[in-house]
Amino acid sequence: MDKQSEDLVRIVLPEGVLEYFNVKNVSKLEQEFEIYLEEQNIIPEEYTGQKLISKGFYEEIKVQDFPIRGKAVYLCIKRRRWVNEATGEIVYRNWELVAKGTRMTREFASFLKVILRYQAGKL
Repeated sequence: MDKQSEDLVRIVLPEGVLEYFNVKNVSKLEQEFEIYLEEQNIIPEEYTGQKLISKGFYEEIKVQDFPIRGKAVYLCIKRRRWVNEATGEIVYRNWELVAKGTRMTREFASFLKVILRYQAGKL
């Protein structure tokens, strides 16, 4: 994605999202826009000092956001997972900790709530 498109997407996304996710693609379909987000390979704070190896992503989730110009907007989110080399345990970013440790906008808080629902129900 070019810089101009990314700047536009930055305006549309909830503030704070791009601290943790990269925009991989934006698709304009007939009735909707899809914004593809991929979690950055940044070790979660609670695992600082531990050897974690990125092991890809969980299955993509699709979350509806506010419409733009009469078209639905969907955020297609790929969350990263890591393996703790010492324990073999699969770990992921704890969004509850992110929410507690960050001053955020309502939109970003709503975004995190959706991710927390998927974390509890699908992981």
